Amino acid sequence: MRRVMVRYTVKPEAAEANEQLVRDVYEELGRLRPDGFHYATFKLDNGVTFVHLATHDGDHNPLPEVAAFRRFQEGLGERCATAPVLTDVEEVGSFRFAGAAS
Repeated sequence: MRRVMVRYTVKPEAAEANEQLVRDVYEELGRLRPDGFHYATFKLDNGVTFVHLATHDGDHNPLPEVAAFRRFQEGLGERCATAPVLTDVEEVGSFRFAGAAS
């Protein structure tokens, strides 16, 4: 299983549009329901920094196949004040996080 975190900051004037693009991704994921894929996005209290957490089984990441995700990525560079940084993460522990069994 691969676990990743992506963190970036958008320009203040792009925050609302970015949030809507993210919501569109979740809407499509809800229809597609890819197996073995878990995804969450958080907006920090500054209103412009976003953190995405994803896990997927095996080597297959379904996000590139999601049309709304491709639209989200299209203008990301122009929306960003700080470029996205992808980091592999290792779970040390969790308690009922994102539907995980406790």
